[in-house]
Amino acid sequence: MLTIQNIQDKYTWENFLNKNYQGFFPLFQAWQWGEVQKSLGFEVFRIGVFDKKKLVGIAQIVEVKAKRGHYLHVRQGPAIENKKHYWSYFFQELLKFGKEKGVSFIRISPLIPKEENISFPFSTIAAPIHNMDAEVCWILDVRQSEEELLKNMRKSHRYLIKKAQGMPIKITQSKSVKDLEKFLPLYKELAKKKHFVAHKGLKEELEIFSKDNLCELFLAEYEGRIICGALVDFVGDMGIYRHSASDDAYRHIPAMYILQWQIIAECKKRGKKMYNFWGIADTEQKKHPWYGLTLFKTGFGGEKKEFMHARDIILKPSYGKTFAIEYITKLKKGY
Repeated sequence: MLTIQNIQDKYTWENFLNKNYQGFFPLFQAWQWGEVQKSLGFEVFRIGVFDKKKLVGIAQIVEVKAKRGHYLHVRQGPAIENKKHYWSYFFQELLKFGKEKGVSFIRISPLIPKEENISFPFSTIAAPIHNMDAEVCWILDVRQSEEELLKNMRKSHRYLIKKAQGMPIKITQSKSVKDLEKFLPLYKELAKKKHFVAHKGLKEELEIFSKDNLCELFLAEYEGRIICGALVDFVGDMGIYRHSASDDAYRHIPAMYILQWQIIAECKKRGKKMYNFWGIADTEQKKHPWYGLTLFKTGFGGEKKEFMHARDIILKPSYGKTFAIEYITKLKKGY
């Protein structure tokens, strides 16, 4: 007998994720991510699918009320054991819940490899937004020795790391929100230059995840000035490169290369199996906005991973407004 129950116990939630996701971890299903969303004013629902008394699946659902639409978002979820009737039951219950909440649609993006198929008991369409939640990402196995890691890098990356090691670049790690203030001007300037909306919640992400030693801020200082930085989460078996920015005035200084080398070292120190460089371009075309960033990430060695694209379950005709806004935005950004 299958049932749906609310889960209010952090240990139960984390125990399920850690037991079932030893490899690729669903960051946005982490308990801490739910707390970040709550701190930003969103309503969060944590539900579990039970087979009799056994927990067989979880879903952290965020209710979003935005100008582009009112919807339920299950990012990198649900996380459910691989049995067809579990998934079918969950989706039917999710559909009921969406109708009760009066949303125009439900967006889901379970961490299922792109090549695998999943059966939906109702109609869905591909979300118009591009590469949501790094569904196309770059992964580096950090269990290799330092010698192997350097050997498998692009020659130019290896050279720039060694060059940076001989320069007066100071790398620091911090869990302090005060130190984040040193990074935010770089991040906001990058958002302005690249024409994207700066993510809200960086402060909350660092503050909440770091309480459980799951997040650190890496900063590179040169000539008394912070010239680049990165916010990294450490969940499950991986480190995740979440946010970064650098000072264009110092682009001739290879600080970001040595910064990444330090992050990789921290992943190894924590006993992680992989470092997730997060999203990359899904094409090799040079005109893609992420082309340069993709070259940077892939130069460290590793492999591409692709997961199922986010799907939308349409509940109301008003979804058309959301689709149009997101599709036009995608075209304007050149994706």
